[in-house]
Amino acid sequence: MYLNKLHNAEVFFHVKLNCFVVCEIKITPFEPEYAGKLNFYLNLVDETIKEPHHNPTIGILLCKKHKKYKAEYALRNISSPIGVSEYQLIKQLPDKLKTNLPTIEELEAELDNDKP
Repeated sequence: MYLNKLHNAEVFFHVKLNCFVVCEIKITPFEPEYAGKLNFYLNLVDETIKEPHHNPTIGILLCKKHKKYKAEYALRNISSPIGVSEYQLIKQLPDKLKTNLPTIEELEAELDNDKP
């Protein structure tokens, strides 16, 4: 199968939307060629694993930064649904998430318990 060609992207299936979602994260600012590569990935998913009853595959590209005009020109004639956005790193989890996630110590203890 050709999905091993998705070197830097992940493929998910969105149950409610009934479609595949290809997500790619770049650690650099947006470059127009990223849109072409993501479009390649979408075509690959459509050709190899998408079924006729699935909705169109969606592409999400997260970049360190992006200039709106660059993204608009790069995506102008691409017919696949692709979104480009910036991501932000945080140094600390928000308080409301801290209570819902295990601590590092709890994770390590759980992993130690799984060892034979």
